[in-house]
Amino acid sequence: MFVTVKARVYTDATGVYTELPVLLTPAGVLEPLLDYYLYRSHDRSLTWMTKVARSVRMFLEYLQINPEERDTFRLFQNFAQRLYTGTFNRETGLDPSELCWVQRTPQDASHIITHLTDFFDWLGEMRPEAAKVNPRYTIGAFDRQAEEAAYQYRRSKAFLGHTWAANTSHVETGHRVRGRRLPKVEKPEPPAFPEERFEELLYKGFCVGGRYDYRGMLITLLLHGAGFRELEPLHLYIPDVIPEPANKSKAKVLIHHPSYGAAPGDWRDERGRSRNGNRAEYLAHQFGLTPRTELMNSRHAGWKGGTHDGPYYKQAYWFLPEFGEWFLNLWYRYLAQVVHVERDHPFAFINLSREPVGAMYTLTQYNKAHAAACERIGLTVGKALGTTPHGHRHAYGRRLSKAGIDKALIRRFMYHASLESQEVYTQANTREALASLEIAAQLLRNKYAGTFYTFYTSDLSLPGMGHND
Repeated sequence: MFVTVKARVYTDATGVYTELPVLLTPAGVLEPLLDYYLYRSHDRSLTWMTKVARSVRMFLEYLQINPEERDTFRLFQNFAQRLYTGTFNRETGLDPSELCWVQRTPQDASHIITHLTDFFDWLGEMRPEAAKVNPRYTIGAFDRQAEEAAYQYRRSKAFLGHTWAANTSHVETGHRVRGRRLPKVEKPEPPAFPEERFEELLYKGFCVGGRYDYRGMLITLLLHGAGFRELEPLHLYIPDVIPEPANKSKAKVLIHHPSYGAAPGDWRDERGRSRNGNRAEYLAHQFGLTPRTELMNSRHAGWKGGTHDGPYYKQAYWFLPEFGEWFLNLWYRYLAQVVHVERDHPFAFINLSREPVGAMYTLTQYNKAHAAACERIGLTVGKALGTTPHGHRHAYGRRLSKAGIDKALIRRFMYHASLESQEVYTQANTREALASLEIAAQLLRNKYAGTFYTFYTSDLSLPGMGHND
């Protein structure tokens, strides 16, 4: 009855369109949701839009089986409850509603509630009745203090500051329906790729039948040696890599923002004059393409954001410096492979044997190549083991932390918007935590030598514990 489809959305007569995941209903496209996408498109990803579409679709499906409920707040409240409980009768195992929802995790349910609440808040500005779905209420003194603290914390974040109103009147209220919170637990050990296996992965894992996969090696070096996210190298153009001016044996790599980054310096107009512009303009003019962040197919490549070194690019900060030298050496070998391959796009990483040859290399292809490389050297592939591509970024962060690099610099090198963002990459694992306790215990023994726990349990009978003869 409701289905999410990819659609080209034209907002004027210029012929320019945007690909969006629209929600189809029996009456056609759900236009309020489409308007919401267009309103938020400047700061939200396609992945977020798809998740919002799923949340709205679920609410509409729930609405269809409860047509008699006129109290919109109670409807939303019951909907939220069913996210946590599922829709199956626990005694019979049957679901007369035919929604067939299983019990969702608290995190997933909370995300759905938040997506819908934000959407109805926005819709309520234009259609007041929409604000009744999850209304605000006047909160008590303690709730108000908590809301005020949370508001000030969020407002202090530069990344989110522009989304909050200048006045603080809204801290007097809170939404009636909120997602449940799980008890807090210590974060798990960072799933970092094992450092001692990296060189083996690079030179043995990415080698098949005596032939090296330079493309896979280069992307993996950008992740492990410079801390990039696995999607970011897919935005690289060939002119974005040059020898480092101060060290010609090391690569200088700038990965530009897919839309706002500066177009390549060799872009010329019809008269041969240098042409200025950003990468979105360059892609449209030269290739009739949109940035990969806006594609809704296998060629899609996201962009996390965070900070940038300049307008607008992220530079590779190699650590260790040798990684930059390895990269440049492999880069020259890769260029020799692709120099004669025709392309209808400017992206550096392309298909070399798979059809169509010259097409954009995709994240799915890289993930498969990386997994196969790990398996060739006997590694089990798993996120918790650090052997997926993102494990290299964790390894980079931990390497910086172990070397004593200041946290402010680690934030810069990893392009995080805040210091808190890097904690998951630099926290100690259980082995390191236990080792620090042992070191501290030894220091304590040395300080209080002769007076601090000098007895030995092997010669001690404790109360209630007899000797076994």
